[in-house]
Amino acid sequence: MEEGSTNSVDVLLNAGSNPEIWMLIAGPACLLLLIAIVYTIAVSIKRKREQAELAAEVEAAGIKSDSPQQLNAFSDEIPTEKLPINRHPTGSAPVGDIEEILSADKKSWVARLRTGLSKTRDNLKNSIETIFTGKTTLSTDVLEQIHEVLYRADVGVATTDKLVDKLRTKIGKDQAASWDIVSHVLKQEATEILKQSDAPLVIPEKKPWVILVVGVNGVGKTTTIGKLCAHFRAQNKTVLLAAADTFRAAAIDQLQVWGTRLGVDVIAHKQGSDPAAVAYDGVKAAVARGTEVLIIDTAGRLHSKNELMDELGKIYRVIGKDLPGAPHETWLVIDATTGQNAVMQVKAFSEAAKVTGLVVTKLDGTAKGGVILGIADQFKIPVRYVGVGEKAVDLRPFVASDYAESMF
Repeated sequence: MEEGSTNSVDVLLNAGSNPEIWMLIAGPACLLLLIAIVYTIAVSIKRKREQAELAAEVEAAGIKSDSPQQLNAFSDEIPTEKLPINRHPTGSAPVGDIEEILSADKKSWVARLRTGLSKTRDNLKNSIETIFTGKTTLSTDVLEQIHEVLYRADVGVATTDKLVDKLRTKIGKDQAASWDIVSHVLKQEATEILKQSDAPLVIPEKKPWVILVVGVNGVGKTTTIGKLCAHFRAQNKTVLLAAADTFRAAAIDQLQVWGTRLGVDVIAHKQGSDPAAVAYDGVKAAVARGTEVLIIDTAGRLHSKNELMDELGKIYRVIGKDLPGAPHETWLVIDATTGQNAVMQVKAFSEAAKVTGLVVTKLDGTAKGGVILGIADQFKIPVRYVGVGEKAVDLRPFVASDYAESMF
């Protein structure tokens, strides 16, 4: 045996009596132990947060169950032909959400929208009124300051330029100006921008109408699906939900809670199952039952655009093969409080999926309501629904003139 090898063996055999050797071994071991502890704590916190969210959904729905997985759950991997039919016929479940939607009139909704956009409107009004303190004309300096106010409201650079140009053209720098005059022009131009991106929904004659819902985690995607379901139920449509967000267990549980709450079935597999398989089973079940609307939830991951595109692409191929033209709509849910991050989300998902509409949530919690204006102008994607509160009745179809009026 070589001398170097003999020395190595001697070092290992005498490690117990050599503190320096123990230090070399203990250092990396302690580091690995610390990483494991931090990871365990992070996972525990995440699970507790998801359980708390689910518990809140259960409490709001007034449902009692020993386990969330028992709520409206289909057995895992059951063939579509054996799925139970109409386990929750219309009217058999609590209908508080549906009753609120049916009883809400146009006037009450516009009032809620105006209240929800109050932070955005007050910020714009107060800032622009301050600009006109001691000034009466729309000078170049005033226009530059208005430009800055609109930009801070997350309207976006290009759209802000467009609005300021309209102010310059329609009012003129030598004409008397004030918040009332400026806001009138802004309302008109905002309405035109929003209408340009609008397009009527085309509902296929052959059932079901398949809506794929996408969006990053945290924007309220699953809750929004529940609210959309309530709206379709209020229109007396039959609805089926498919829990294809198999990446996050809480997403499946939350969707099942909404299903029980509104009296609709949920197609669900185990966490980690193939999302395309869930979507496929959803389409098969909806076709077999003659269901009018199928809403498919999807995973909210966006850490890898390629992975997202592959997953969505597979869903498109699988359900399109069984039901040509499906999904008929792909709606992206965005959180208005994220401002320009919402713009980046629209850009990323538009590249990964065939986004046909937007659903904007949490408008009541932000002064950045102008982000919708910028997104509509930049991407020309119609806004389908906007949300200004926690209840299903607080999510309503988007009307450009109502939004512009409430914003300015």
